[in-house]
Amino acid sequence: MTDRVLGMTRKGLALFVAMSIIWGTPYLLIKVAVEELSPVTLVFLRTGIGALLLLPLAIGAGHLRPLLPKWRWVVVFALVEVAAPWVLLSDAERHISSSLAGLLIAATPLIGAVLALFVGGDDRLDSRRVAGLLLGLGGVAVLLGLDVTGGNIGAVCEMGLVAVCYATGPLIISRRLFDLPSIGVITASLALSAILYAPAGLKAAPSSLPSGKVIASVAGLAIVCTALAFVLFFALIAEIGPVRATVITYVNPAVAVFLGVVLLHEPFGASTAVGFTLILLGSYLATRRAVTPQEVPLEVEHGTSVLCAVEHPTPSGGHYSTRPAGRS
Repeated sequence: MTDRVLGMTRKGLALFVAMSIIWGTPYLLIKVAVEELSPVTLVFLRTGIGALLLLPLAIGAGHLRPLLPKWRWVVVFALVEVAAPWVLLSDAERHISSSLAGLLIAATPLIGAVLALFVGGDDRLDSRRVAGLLLGLGGVAVLLGLDVTGGNIGAVCEMGLVAVCYATGPLIISRRLFDLPSIGVITASLALSAILYAPAGLKAAPSSLPSGKVIASVAGLAIVCTALAFVLFFALIAEIGPVRATVITYVNPAVAVFLGVVLLHEPFGASTAVGFTLILLGSYLATRRAVTPQEVPLEVEHGTSVLCAVEHPTPSGGHYSTRPAGRS
């Protein structure tokens, strides 16, 4: 009996399935949590708990001290990748469905491809990339044209800012923080965000204990979708490599839609299916990069940053493409 399934080890396949589900779940949990918690309180709890869980790992591995020389850029990354988008995402989900939120975030690679054109790089805007951008934008237009009412325009704009943040974060990583340990960067970002939102988060906290479903949602976001997720994600990269790990980018939105439809009874129609397909196909074409014979796969070792060479799902379920400095 072979120990490989679909070209992966059983351990690799198990990690892949786990990550596909885990990072497709935050949208559902956020939707439930904001029914009783303010966005700032939710983000404070999620980042605070996540940081506390990852701190022992980061400290034990000595992954925080290397961040000190570049602390300013770590702060900027924390603001762009965690603090700002998580609050915007949580606030937006008070007005739009978790399914729509997951689908709109799936367009992040499209924005990343556009941003890469302005910051420079060795990837040309060829016909394939143009087609991908047009397809992806068409998918977004289908979703917004058929699933958004006037009262949700503000929330859609917030989701647009979230996508821009998620597309900007990797540019900071690839150009300023590419040589830092991944766990250290993530832990510091969570801790800094928790400190930032502590005053407002505590002030806006409800006077009575939230319901059990909200407590469970916060716990799931912080423990499973944040702390455990990053540990498993880095293990996945070590097991199957960074290239294969990027495939979860195209699975997470489907999980978000499935959970929203099944558990929250959110609508699912032809527009959702068409928009989802166009966005994923467009993202694939717009961000796909031919691998040259000179490129060497990144090896994951102790102290090595994996943030700089993979299309990296964000803690909230978003996705972005990052590469070493000097490469777009």
